[in-house]
Amino acid sequence: MGTQRLGWGPEKEVNGQVERRTIGAGALAVGAVGLGCMPMNWAYSGSRQRGDESLRAVHGALDLGVTLLDTADMYGPFTNELLLGRVLRERRAEAFVSTKVGLLVGDQHIVANGRPGYVKRACDASLRRLQTDVIDLYQLHRADPEVPVEETWGAMAELVRAGKVRALGLCAVGARGGRRSGARLHDATLRQLQRVQQVFPVSAVQAELSVWSPEALESLLPWCVARGVGFLAAMPLGNGYLSGTLTPGEGFEPDDLRARHPRFTAEMMAANQPIVAGLRRVAGRRGEGVTAAQVALAWVLAQGRQVVPVPGTKQGRWVAENAGSAEVRLTAEDLTELGGLPAAQGSWD
Repeated sequence: MGTQRLGWGPEKEVNGQVERRTIGAGALAVGAVGLGCMPMNWAYSGSRQRGDESLRAVHGALDLGVTLLDTADMYGPFTNELLLGRVLRERRAEAFVSTKVGLLVGDQHIVANGRPGYVKRACDASLRRLQTDVIDLYQLHRADPEVPVEETWGAMAELVRAGKVRALGLCAVGARGGRRSGARLHDATLRQLQRVQQVFPVSAVQAELSVWSPEALESLLPWCVARGVGFLAAMPLGNGYLSGTLTPGEGFEPDDLRARHPRFTAEMMAANQPIVAGLRRVAGRRGEGVTAAQVALAWVLAQGRQVVPVPGTKQGRWVAENAGSAEVRLTAEDLTELGGLPAAQGSWD
C-alpha cells in the first residue's frame, strides 16, 4: 500500500448528498462535512446519551453522504468505537473511518501513552471494536512526553506498511497545553509536525477552528496548505455555542465538559451573544431556513478546500442541519462581516 496524502478538491453533489472532497492518490473521498462521534458516549450530558438515537444519527449521516466518522479509543472509553462498529459491520464501504491513539482514561485523570508496543496493540483493539480490517485515518491524539514523538510516529507508520491503516494524522496540542510564554497557540504542534514529517508523511491535522476560535488560520492551516495536508476542523460549532441553541445560565450536567469551560459560564455565554447575533444576521441574508450553525460551518468550509469541519452530535436532526451547511455559499460581504465579529470572551488564557 502506497503512502497516501490528503489532497482536497470538490466534486459535484450526487443524489442530493453533500459535496465530496477527494483524499489522496487512492481517490478516497469524504463528505465536505464530517461527523464527530464523541458526544454519543463521552464528555457531553451523560443523561442524554442514548445508543439507539446515536446509531440512527450515524446511519443518517451516511445516508446524506457525511462519510467521515471521527472517533477515538478514549471516548467512553472504548464504547464510542464499539457503537460505530455496529454500523460499520453493515456499511463499511460507505464510511471513512478516523480514530485516534495515545491517550488513556483513568479514574479522574487522562495520561498519554506513546510507547510503540502500546500503539500497535491499541490499533488491533480499535480494529476489533470498529469491526473493520483497516482504519482510513489513524491520528495521534497527544504525544507522550516520556517517549520521543518520532518513535510513536514510527510505530504508526509500521501500521500503514502492514495494511492496518491507510493514512496518519496528528491532533493539535490543546489550548491549555504546550504553551510557552509569548508563544503562539500552535507553535508546539508545528514543532511536532516538523519532527514527525521526517519519519513518515502527515496526511491530516486536526485542530479547533471556528468563528470564535480562528487561531489555526495564523500558522497551522497555512502549514497544511503549503504541504497538501488535510485539515480536520474540530469544534467548528464552538461546543454547540455557535448553533445559538444554548441558553446562558441554564447550566450543564457535572460530567459535561462545558461545565468547566471558561467560555460557558453564564456571564461569558451572555457576553458572547453578539457572535451568535452576527451569525444569525448572515443566515437571514442567505435564505429561508438557513441557521446560525450552518453559517458557522460554511465559514469553516470557506477557509480552504483542504478543510473539513467535524461537528459533533448524537442527534439525527443536527446531522442533517450540519450537512446542509455545504450548500450555504457565503459572499465576500458575509465573510468580511463574520471576520469582524468580536473576539470570544472567557478563553483558556
